[in-house]
Amino acid sequence: MLRLMLSHHPQIAWCNEFEYVVDQISRDGQWPPLDQYYEWLQTHRIFRATGFELDMGLTYPQLANSFLVQKRDRTDKPIVGATVHRHFNRLLKIWPDARFIHIIRDGRDVARSNIGMGWAGNVWTGVQRWFEVESLWQTLSHQLTRDRWIEVTYEALISNPEQELTRLCDFIGPTYDPGMLSYSQDSSFEFPDPKYIGQWQRKLSDHQIQLIESKIADLLVARGYELSGLPPIQLSPLAEKQLKLQDWWGRFQFRLNRYGPSLFAQDYLARNLGLKSWEKQLKLKINGIDATYLK
Repeated sequence: MLRLMLSHHPQIAWCNEFEYVVDQISRDGQWPPLDQYYEWLQTHRIFRATGFELDMGLTYPQLANSFLVQKRDRTDKPIVGATVHRHFNRLLKIWPDARFIHIIRDGRDVARSNIGMGWAGNVWTGVQRWFEVESLWQTLSHQLTRDRWIEVTYEALISNPEQELTRLCDFIGPTYDPGMLSYSQDSSFEFPDPKYIGQWQRKLSDHQIQLIESKIADLLVARGYELSGLPPIQLSPLAEKQLKLQDWWGRFQFRLNRYGPSLFAQDYLARNLGLKSWEKQLKLKINGIDATYLK
């Protein structure tokens, strides 16, 4: 939603889900071998949808930067940015002067949403992504000077979109433009609606809330969110194993239902037998199915 708001500014272009520039960088900051990277991009659903060209005469950081240049030139807008959900600390290897917008949402709502996306089988595992991202941001933000980052909460953006977007535009450079709130006219995202704030209070059971807070209570408070007030719980090793098994089963069922038994089984065999050509064909089929759900 924020990406759409920013990209509807007449001077700002924004790339979606830009993780394909950081996912293949190693933990110790080594660039991926370019031949392997080119092959990996051949079946990357998000990258393929961009239509970006690969200039094989460029180094890895030059290639990554060329994607932003292509986005800027296509849209004829002077400012370009990108949404990165993970490994965003690696961006500094490519753009050492990068500036960051940190958007945060209540982790209890994020946990519930991750189940719906098929990324988790229960809220206890569903909140792990939130925990990892917020922990990474906590480390990264301490490495940046204060003029290089700004924070906005999902809840504030929904409640006072014009005010928050004005603040973000002041940080980015250009003045706020009312067109930033016209995104609902050409996308499936609705105009900001307060009904999406604090859904966890209505849609999660007390036990689910306690499971989440058992993992992220301290970080929730540090990010300015109030705890539910429910009695804290401590999970036994057996309970954690049961939750992990439930998570695996939930994700298994999600993929089976989305892709069907035949494609699901073929994909499993191709990956585990190392049949690269077959695996690539199946991956493209899976991408096509995912695209119909994620429009």
